Amino acid sequence: MQKPKRLKLDGVLLFDKPLGWTSNDAVQRIRRLFNAEKVGHTGTLDPLATGLLPLLFGEATKFSADLLEADKTYVAKVRLGSTTDTGDLEGQTVDSLARELWAPIDEAVLQAVFAEFTGALKQVPPMYSALKRDGKALYEYARAGLSVEREARDIEILNLKLLSWYPDVTLEGQTETVAEFECLVTCSKGTYIRVLAEDIGKRLGCGAHLSGLRRTGVGRLELSESVWNHTQLTAATQQTDWDPAMVLGPVDGLLLSLPTVELDSGLAQRFSHGQRLPLGQRTEQGRVRVYRADGKVLLGTGLLNNDGAGNSLLSPERLIREHHDART
Repeated sequence: MQKPKRLKLDGVLLFDKPLGWTSNDAVQRIRRLFNAEKVGHTGTLDPLATGLLPLLFGEATKFSADLLEADKTYVAKVRLGSTTDTGDLEGQTVDSLARELWAPIDEAVLQAVFAEFTGALKQVPPMYSALKRDGKALYEYARAGLSVEREARDIEILNLKLLSWYPDVTLEGQTETVAEFECLVTCSKGTYIRVLAEDIGKRLGCGAHLSGLRRTGVGRLELSESVWNHTQLTAATQQTDWDPAMVLGPVDGLLLSLPTVELDSGLAQRFSHGQRLPLGQRTEQGRVRVYRADGKVLLGTGLLNNDGAGNSLLSPERLIREHHDART
């Protein structure tokens, strides 16, 4: 029996990734559900984490780098008093400190420590990560009981806000209580929230690990927008009037932070053929999103540079193969 031909779909799906799924799990399952030709994601989200995972269909995959570079926002839950080999609940306990040995911790202490972890920082990537060393992922070394030297990387914590402080939490099946806090983190690309949790635990002197993580924002995309989970999408695709346009946002939804340039039909055709265009004097410089003026059709992205004589030169960067009406 011949398989149905995969559909050429273009757009952005704001997907609410469930607990336990890898980012690749999400891509493959949604690709099968939509019978889509091409689907990609915009940066991995750990299996322990839930929340916003933008999935890109077709032409939108050309702009995945825009979200890879974007700031991310999370709601993180951190458990104090113990560390694990992975920095989160998936790992084995490495060390723990009895509650009576902790220095006093309350909301004021946490907020003061948060201030120390806000701004530009150096962060050492964890061993349990997909970063490569000599062609192997670091987690492969870690699973073999090996640790390799890692260089600290520049990151930035743009916002670190205490949401809740739980000094006495009784876990299921246990009698002793633990202490946890929940915080909002907005950070630059490449930031590991697991490492942030561990570093805060070191600063508090009691140790810590990540006990929960939910991503709520990627760049200008937010979980509060029209986000779909797998159950909702499965039900939607089974409806007789199913149309992917019901759940897919426009391709240019990834590019809203860029200024716009509109071209008449003649210039639009030249731009789509990869030609550089003189546009006279313009105030914009750098990356722009480019549209055909008659109908607001997205053509792709371009680079505006000064030609040295006070005029702007538009160079194509990433072009849309088939033009689509923009809806933003």
